[in-house]
Amino acid sequence: MRRFSWFNATSLTLGFAFLYIPMIILIIYSFNGGRLVTVWAGFSTKWYGTLLSNEAFLDAAWVTVRVGFMSSTLATILGTMAAYVLVRGGRFHGRTLFSGMIYAPLVMPEVITGLSLLLLFIAIGLDRGIITIVLAHTTFTMCYVSVVVSSRLISFDRSLEEAALDLGCTPFDAFRSVTLPIIAPAVISGWLLAFTLSLDDLVIASFTSGPSSTTLPIKIFSAVRLGVRPEINALSTIMIGIVTIGVITASLINKRAVTKRLDDEQKAAAA
Repeated sequence: MRRFSWFNATSLTLGFAFLYIPMIILIIYSFNGGRLVTVWAGFSTKWYGTLLSNEAFLDAAWVTVRVGFMSSTLATILGTMAAYVLVRGGRFHGRTLFSGMIYAPLVMPEVITGLSLLLLFIAIGLDRGIITIVLAHTTFTMCYVSVVVSSRLISFDRSLEEAALDLGCTPFDAFRSVTLPIIAPAVISGWLLAFTLSLDDLVIASFTSGPSSTTLPIKIFSAVRLGVRPEINALSTIMIGIVTIGVITASLINKRAVTKRLDDEQKAAAA
């Protein structure tokens, strides 16, 4: 077994320190009683109360969650359909162009994507608001869903579908009853990835949002341009806490599923 050298330990420590020390400092100063974020003035939670009474941040957070849910759901549906066509559609006229258009947003700069969508919305006379952000985020994230689902469909055992068809299922029933439940983890992963990208996006949303549809990243960016306020530290700490709880919960669920599968395999082997 290869030993864990001092070089590897040092590199790992420095890497984790570079990633997480700024977050730890941010969390600590979110409980700072003073208004200056770099000068400690005693422990206090008043900035969390100030944040929860800030209507602008609450409205921006609600807009961000709504946009994330709608865009990720729409992107999951369209991305799954695109992945199915790419993997199961065989050879058809325009396949190369279709796949290139699906994967183009992966390498396209977000500035170009946001500007092109802005010009499109202006050309068709669509007022900027939540709908335009949802359409923009759907366009941006569906390619990621398509990649995730395609990778699962490629390794999918098609004999299961063929067995369902031989038993009298229609192609749609075979997809709904056999294919979709098996690829469901990939579909859920694509939805979560699309939702995360939508929550994090700043550039595309800044081009396609309107005065009454400011997302939370845009609000934070606008606020920190005038200096970091204690409420921003409190907001960031809350977001870090939510992400941490989500990661821990997912890890526990996955660990429980693995343990259950191993127990079932041991029982089947013993029988």
